[in-house]
Amino acid sequence: MNEDEARQYKKMILTPPGKLVFTLAVPTVISMLITMVYNLVDAYFVGKINTSASAAIGIVMSVQSVFQAFGFMYGQGSGSKVARLLAAGKKEEADKTLTLGVTASLLSGIILTLMGFFFLDSLIGSMATDTIFPYAKTYAMYILISGPVLAVSCVLNNVLRYEGRAFFAMFGLVSGGILNMALDPILMFNYGLGIKGAAIATMVSQIVSLGILLYMFLSHRAISSINLSYLKLPAQEIFKRVFEIIKTGFPSLLRQLCATLSTMVLNICSKPYGDAAIAAMTIDGRVLMFIGSTMIGIGQGFQPVSAFNYGSGKYKRVREACFATWRAGTILMTGLAVLGIIFSAEIIRVFRDDDMVVYYGIPALRFMCIAVVVQPISVVGNMLFQSIGEARKASILSMLRSGLCYIPLLVILPVFMGFLGIQCSQMCADILSALISVPFLLRFFKGLPKEDRHTEQDEKYEEYSKI
Repeated sequence: MNEDEARQYKKMILTPPGKLVFTLAVPTVISMLITMVYNLVDAYFVGKINTSASAAIGIVMSVQSVFQAFGFMYGQGSGSKVARLLAAGKKEEADKTLTLGVTASLLSGIILTLMGFFFLDSLIGSMATDTIFPYAKTYAMYILISGPVLAVSCVLNNVLRYEGRAFFAMFGLVSGGILNMALDPILMFNYGLGIKGAAIATMVSQIVSLGILLYMFLSHRAISSINLSYLKLPAQEIFKRVFEIIKTGFPSLLRQLCATLSTMVLNICSKPYGDAAIAAMTIDGRVLMFIGSTMIGIGQGFQPVSAFNYGSGKYKRVREACFATWRAGTILMTGLAVLGIIFSAEIIRVFRDDDMVVYYGIPALRFMCIAVVVQPISVVGNMLFQSIGEARKASILSMLRSGLCYIPLLVILPVFMGFLGIQCSQMCADILSALISVPFLLRFFKGLPKEDRHTEQDEKYEEYSKI
């Protein structure tokens, strides 16, 4: 065991679980919030154009989410395997996993971009009104160009987090986010580019973020390394390894694709109510993502802890980390929910000062905030099973909130309740998802070994400590 491996072992295995989750979660939460902030900044500045442009951002969000879906699939799959391989002292195997995960995400991103341009008009047209369409198409073209960059960034960001290098992951995302916030007003108003300027700013910021994240690996600030020579491995071995990455990361793909599909369905269901309704649900959706990103950030801080300790046979620490994550998330989400309910009108007017947008948006935002209190249960369950390689359970839980629960409710409730059914469907889906997640978690804890397992890495660390 070398010095770097020993330092990582000491951090991931010997630090108290609650403290370790908090340490890893803070930079991750900051990263998530900054990412959400520059999405909100886009919505803020685009909202200065008109209501149709504001609604266009929500339409294109579903396009961008597809790239994130594949990026997170390869990122979560690679990160989980890298963490467990490093915990077992198999660095070369971890390097192979990282290299193939990055390559697969890049190729997938390029294919998605080509498909996106081919089906762009029909895709945008199915969700947008005639007044929204030109804004959405302009914005989407640049999002498609930068799609492969976003996919690869998701992989590098996730692997850094799983290694316990959350600060480096945060630095890459925050740098791009700050650049985006700075470029938005300059390109949109100083250069008169309008919504095209917002799209270019997003594209440039994503490229910069990728460059910074890539530098972390090329400069060996990360433990695992990208080695293109592994692309010369036998085709059968490459396919086998990529399949393992996809299998582990598949719940993330399902979760993101369900979110993408639900956004499309939401826009289609809101379309008959006009541009103001679409804009209101778009704004509320982004605010909810901002609030929810704090819980996702805490959960992502929990993932490397659960993966590393489960792979090392430290089952008591896995149990402690789960409860610490749920407790911290519930407290934080409750506080944010209260603020969202009290200041719902003021929050919506920040992004679009339109009485009809506020009228449609207030009830929906309040319903959403009520349900975020139970969201930590779903997040802990989903991320726990994914991080320890229980892909089937993670896949089921990942599909609940935005897919199996939300989409049917989104279609059924408006039949009986009109637009109110659209406004409250996310709240109902969140509560139902949490209730379904509870039995999965209880069964896992019941079957989790009571005693820790002594591993080869423990022996290596003990030998290292004696030197």
